[in-house]
Order: sequence, then structure tokens, then C-alpha cells
Amino acid sequence: MSKPPVTEAELHAYVDRVLPAERAAEVEAHLAAHPEDAARIAAYCEQTAGLRRGFDPVLDEPLPRRLELPRAPWMRPAMRYAAVVAWIALGGAIGWQLHAYDSTSSRMESAAWARRAAIAHVVYSPEVRHPVEVGADQEAHLVAWLSKRLGTQIKVPHLGGLGYSLVGGRLLPGERGPVAQFMYQDGRGQRLTLYVRLNPDDNRETAFRFAQERGIGVFYWLDRKLGYALSGEVDKSELLRVATAVHSQLNP
Repeated sequence: MSKPPVTEAELHAYVDRVLPAERAAEVEAHLAAHPEDAARIAAYCEQTAGLRRGFDPVLDEPLPRRLELPRAPWMRPAMRYAAVVAWIALGGAIGWQLHAYDSTSSRMESAAWARRAAIAHVVYSPEVRHPVEVGADQEAHLVAWLSKRLGTQIKVPHLGGLGYSLVGGRLLPGERGPVAQFMYQDGRGQRLTLYVRLNPDDNRETAFRFAQERGIGVFYWLDRKLGYALSGEVDKSELLRVATAVHSQLNP
């Protein structure tokens, strides 16, 4: 009898360590066979561990004397109400801290993502003989291959109208799984790279954000299932012009 497929709810239960041991072993087998899910769950586990590191010490702190219930019977009801109010306030404060942690984590991840795109640009754009794995003359194969590896259909923008021709592309390792890189070049040999990764929250969209890493400008954004980062050693206005064209082609 075949085992039931692993659901998204069970993946989250695995992160929370509430799955029965037998089912947890089956989930681990699923993760071993699906590296994209494994990378995503590893990131969730790290986030959970960060929350525990930040808030578990609070559980070991002694109760402040001002919150201890007095022994006088006539004061107990009033102090109980006060304790309830205090716990509600504490819950609100912890909720806000969790929100702040999540926002900070999201910003840190975005900055790290832009930096990885810039590093990939620096590594491959100077290459003369092997700048890409698959050349533009095999564009259909390139797109089909990268789409299969990322697990979703991707498109390659055409920027000839802006003076940039497609050189080709390659597959790269990313923090959350495989990523794609497309490379473009103008008539002067100036190169731009488009870094494409999966978006863990496939309903999220963001406006353009800009980062700069050692002279390499990066415009990056999320667009539902995918995230994009356009990198180049060009003026910010030129990079924005190209990023706008890329976005327009991907969202006709």
C-alpha cells in the first residue's frame, strides 16, 4: 500500500515537532527526495530556533513581585483582574516583537538575496570563454531546462530594443534551492545579469528595491512565484530602465 503524499500542513507540523515518529520519518524521506522543500523547511526551522533563542529565556525569569497575588482574600479578585490585564498587555508586546522579528528577518533575507545576485554577477560576467552554461542559440532548451529545475515556468526577457542581447544562462545554487541566471550584453561589451529564484510566499509582490555591492547595482523585486534581481556595473538610472522593461515583459 502506497504512503499518502506529504501535505503542507504536515511539513509545518514537522517543523513544530508534533508529528508522530513514524510519519516524521516519512516526511524526512520526502525531504531527502525533494531538495526545494528541504531548503524551505530548513529555513523555517532556523526561524523557529531564532524565536526560541529570543523568547525562551523569558519563561525562566521569576515572576515580578508586583504580579504576585496577595494573601489577603479581599484583594484576590482585584489582583486577578490586574494579572489578566497584565498578561494581555504582555501578549500584545510579544506579538509586536514577533512581528518586528519577522519584518527584520524579511529585510535581512532581501539584503542577502541582493548580495548573492551581485556576487553571481561579479563571478560570471567577466568570463570570456564560458560566461554561461547554455548559449542564446539554444534559448528554448535553456528555458525548458531552467524551468524544470526551478519547478515552475520561467520566461527570458528580450532586451534587444534597449541595446542588450541575450548571451545565455546557467543554473546556480541558492539558499532556498536552485536559481537561474540570464546574462545580457550590449554593443560595448557591458553585461547585465538577471538572477531568478523561487519565492517561498507565492502570493507576495513587492516594488523595486535597490542595493549596491562594491560598485554593482542591483534592482530586485518579488512577483508572486518568482523573485528577480537585475545586476550590473552601470548607472542606477540605466539599471532602472532595464529593470522596468524586464518587469513589463514578465507582466504583459
